[in-house]
Amino acid sequence: MNPSVPSARRSNTLSSSLGLGEKLFASSDERKFVADIEQGLERVEEGLLREMSFADNLADVTTRYLFEAGGKRVRPVLTLLTAQLGSGSNPLVETAAMAIEITHLASLYHDDVMDEAQMRRGVPSAQTVWGNSVAILTGDLLFARASKLVATLGERAIVLQADTFERLCLGQLHETIGPRSDQDPIAHYIQVLADKTGSLIAAAADIGVMFSGAPEEYRAPVVAFGEKIGVAFQLIDDIIDLSEKAEETGKVAGTDLRSGVATLPLLYLRESAATNPDDADLLTRLERDANAAFYGEADDAELAAAIAELRRHEVTERTRTEAHRWAREAVEALAPLPDGPVVKALTRFADSVVERSK
Repeated sequence: MNPSVPSARRSNTLSSSLGLGEKLFASSDERKFVADIEQGLERVEEGLLREMSFADNLADVTTRYLFEAGGKRVRPVLTLLTAQLGSGSNPLVETAAMAIEITHLASLYHDDVMDEAQMRRGVPSAQTVWGNSVAILTGDLLFARASKLVATLGERAIVLQADTFERLCLGQLHETIGPRSDQDPIAHYIQVLADKTGSLIAAAADIGVMFSGAPEEYRAPVVAFGEKIGVAFQLIDDIIDLSEKAEETGKVAGTDLRSGVATLPLLYLRESAATNPDDADLLTRLERDANAAFYGEADDAELAAAIAELRRHEVTERTRTEAHRWAREAVEALAPLPDGPVVKALTRFADSVVERSK
């Protein structure tokens, strides 16, 4: 018997994943376009439940933990969406979409260990439940399962996955060691975002074109779109990280800062602190209290006040402006593609990415 798909994931796929409303697709052809993606995602969801089954009860629980916690399935939806530039959903496209989503899930387990994150998708992170070793091995199991799926797709998919996995690792490595003395910290940070987030979103878009029989020349535009919108997505996450609405974000305000991650608002503040005494004072308080929080010694009220001050600071609005620039460039990259529902959907997705923190 096929695993059942939770009803919440059976409907409003494009709306929930890409921020698209029903009114965007009014014609009968556009409704068929939406239906094909919705039906494809149902099959992908069933396949994900099937593929995350191992000959071990503990592995079944740990590998499905973050999957069952939620997620909008943005990456598989992008794969199914760009496949509409060719023949649309088919078994190869759906297998590719599953492999991309499982790779993404695997990376979350590893990221949370590296960042010592306490929460993910509104639930305690895997390593807070089972410890670092189990979380790391769970991520490894998922990477292995994604690789088995990709292997069925042939050499092109294997090379794409290997290139993407290499960039994911390099992005994490560069985030961990920080910029060299001769590197611009902001440029270094943007490259980390492109590697850690943009590369996998770009791969999701690319593989949909690759296995739908779409023209080869469509690959470069969707890859550029995916990478740029990935950067925009993470920059908006930097703003959301400062939000005081924990019930909406699932995280305490300043989670990244408390974990020692220098987000773009903080990097901008470091830049301005060189010439602005007030900014230098705020930076000192943030770094002092965040460092104390990392070791469990902070006065949380003081840190919360400093984070609130950063949230109101112009560097946060500057981060929003930068996110909008990346989203705009992502849409501009789609120019070589034919007008139609795919470009319309991707454009609306770009808008929804930068509207998330409003």
